Amino acid sequence: MVVVAMAKLLIKNMVCDRCIAAVKETLRGLDISYNSVELGEVDAEISEAKIFLVKTELEKIGFELLETRAAQTVNKIKKNILNWVRGKKPLNRKMKFSAYLADALNKDYASLSKLFSETESTTIEQYLIRQKIELAKELLVYDELTLGQIADELNYSSIAHLSNQFKKITGLSPKHFKAISSQKRVAIDKL
Repeated sequence: MVVVAMAKLLIKNMVCDRCIAAVKETLRGLDISYNSVELGEVDAEISEAKIFLVKTELEKIGFELLETRAAQTVNKIKKNILNWVRGKKPLNRKMKFSAYLADALNKDYASLSKLFSETESTTIEQYLIRQKIELAKELLVYDELTLGQIADELNYSSIAHLSNQFKKITGLSPKHFKAISSQKRVAIDKL
């Protein structure tokens, strides 16, 4: 007799809507019913035998089923970083990220920081900055906001602060990046 039970699966590397779609497609392909698929987690009706199949299929498309408590905590940290950068902003925009994260995970920030650094070989702060710069790059390409508005959206204290971090990460100023990105595509009739 096969025992099927509801399980919460934690999945590493799920960062966007396409990731969610890929995981849903994988579950459908394995004929696994699920209640929800969100960034980093799936609530599914699954047997122990099928968990191994899910793990194998997810690895083929670049995901990893999380198993250790440390890995689960790191995944929660990453999810909260993405929420901080791309999702709902706290009502108190002056709140420090470290306080937000400690509160969200109900753990001491120092222990979270140590665990993250040991597991990911980078600091929480550097990971947060890289996520913010990736979003800044997207917003620059969209060309809907000024650099000042982007700095405000990403909770930078000034345009100069954003520009300095942007250049440190990308090697380019935001203005130069924007100019290069707008030059990448050429209309076919202009070739």
